[in-house]
Amino acid sequence: MQIDPTQREGLQATDNPLGMEGIEFIEYLTTKPQALGQVLETLGFHPVARHRSREVLLYRQGDMNIIVNAHDAADGRLAGAQGNPVIGAIALRVRDASLAYRRALDKGAWAVPTQVEVMELNIPAIHGVGASRIYFVDRHKEFSIYDVDFVPIPGVAKRPASLAQMHFFGAVQYIGWERTEDWTAFYAELFGFTAIPDQTRFGILPKGRLLRSPCGTFYFQLVEPEPGLELEADGQEYIERIGLGTPDVAAAVAELKQRGVLFSESARAPISDRGAVVAGQLFGLSFELVHSERA
Repeated sequence: MQIDPTQREGLQATDNPLGMEGIEFIEYLTTKPQALGQVLETLGFHPVARHRSREVLLYRQGDMNIIVNAHDAADGRLAGAQGNPVIGAIALRVRDASLAYRRALDKGAWAVPTQVEVMELNIPAIHGVGASRIYFVDRHKEFSIYDVDFVPIPGVAKRPASLAQMHFFGAVQYIGWERTEDWTAFYAELFGFTAIPDQTRFGILPKGRLLRSPCGTFYFQLVEPEPGLELEADGQEYIERIGLGTPDVAAAVAELKQRGVLFSESARAPISDRGAVVAGQLFGLSFELVHSERA
């Protein structure tokens, strides 16, 4: 029998310390859930389930889950101007949610107190950028969190097929002036993200620093204010948009255009084989297509 030398010396692998396995869901907060739902449906998402006790809807295509939360938005948590949609949380798939949560706290993360109602799961969370949250989810295979907290919508496929093989590619985070190193250290220490070389770029908006997740399935992009605009940014930090990967950008753009999706075609953000930017569909809400083969 062979003995793992890392076990002999009491060492642990550090390249993926939380056992991360991708993004479980993206949560939007808004007091205009119907309007946001219409935008998501044009992008190929379908409403598949309703929360048992709150005004929350689950939208899905392929293995991408988006939660539209009008309950917490009504309570004022991270509500955008006039109730416009904002990204309130990202949930990470991990092998053991409790273990990942405790390790993050040990590394200095701030816990988010949860208020769980009857028949609801307690999903551990820490504070992310701004007022957002980062959840840890380990029930995403045979049995998922949605089997407990949500009721399926009758007559809707549980897992609608994805358009043009779209999948979560990552998220773009706007940060304060000269805060790149701080956030790089945050994601590296707590989760095991690594900065990739500046010459390695994806999509058509290659600004800022790219961080690769330890599981290699998604990225965070850190973007500081433009030089000279740092005072106008007023130190605000938040998740600006999500990126949707697809192996064929042209096919995805053509299919989405047929569904009524508008794309930016300016010189600053042209449509190309590398990617495309969905124009503001709802009060500035945007998405980004990025050329990406599934990991």
